[in-house]
Amino acid sequence: MILKYIPLDEGMIIMDEAILKAKKIIEGYPETKFSAEEYQRFYQCVYYICTYHTSNEKMMQLYEKFRNSLKEIILSTVLPSLINKQGENLLREFVVIWSNYKLMARWLCRFFEYLDRFFIPQHIELESLDGTSFSCFRELVFKKLYCRFIEAALTLINQEREGLQIDSVLLKNVLDIFVEISDHRGVNYYQDFEHILLTEISGYYSRVASEWLLHDSSAEYVQKVSWCLNREKQSAYQYLHPETAVKILQAVRYHLLDQIAIKLMEKRQAEKSGLTTDYQEILSKCAGMSLQEGSSSSSPEEWLSKLMASSAHIC
Repeated sequence: MILKYIPLDEGMIIMDEAILKAKKIIEGYPETKFSAEEYQRFYQCVYYICTYHTSNEKMMQLYEKFRNSLKEIILSTVLPSLINKQGENLLREFVVIWSNYKLMARWLCRFFEYLDRFFIPQHIELESLDGTSFSCFRELVFKKLYCRFIEAALTLINQEREGLQIDSVLLKNVLDIFVEISDHRGVNYYQDFEHILLTEISGYYSRVASEWLLHDSSAEYVQKVSWCLNREKQSAYQYLHPETAVKILQAVRYHLLDQIAIKLMEKRQAEKSGLTTDYQEILSKCAGMSLQEGSSSSSPEEWLSKLMASSAHIC
């Protein structure tokens, strides 16, 4: 490649053309493409500036051009498209805008690639271009709206628990972004969400356990436990990581069975002393929690032990 002199000011104007066109992607035109000629022109512009103006100052100005352009696009276009939305609409726009932002950033990273190859490695305090694009979005968008993203995601999960249909694909896409955008040197946003989710689930099932013990028979209680475990299992594996799904099932089982085992056993014993109901027949109908023959004559301790063992396989 023949070395060509491009004044810095002229080069910045050329790169403004690249940035302006790339911005169309974030404005809702993801089909925006750059021709081979355009790509070559923008890449060579950065190359010529870096190789002719060998001072770090000139190359740092190009690096700042890249970073500041991302910040300007985020503040002028990305945030306004999200800031006034709530709930599912917020999550849906978030997924779209993140996809478009990454596409736009990839084009800009290709145009400024020479910095990644020859300038940034000499300055360990600088992030790569790709890392910079993530950091800008994380700091200016994600951290600002993170609590609202969590609230909207939890609302969808609670709606599904109440029997409503939700967009599980949307929810999975949002949680995948939580993983993708996490700063491995700092907060893991998915783990943070997981902790909040488990806390909320624990509170919910602790409350319903008390209500069911008060109002339902032991057989009805067991049937509800079986139904809840199967429902949570089916839901969790649709949009949560497998490790999180296991933790959820363990939490449900703990609050519905482990924590109230003695009270449930006492309730079963009291009912058995005054009722002629065939508990073996009732319990055998509980999905995934059938007991072995002879449980109708077993002691309360044996009955509960079998119940706990049969529920464990669901988790």
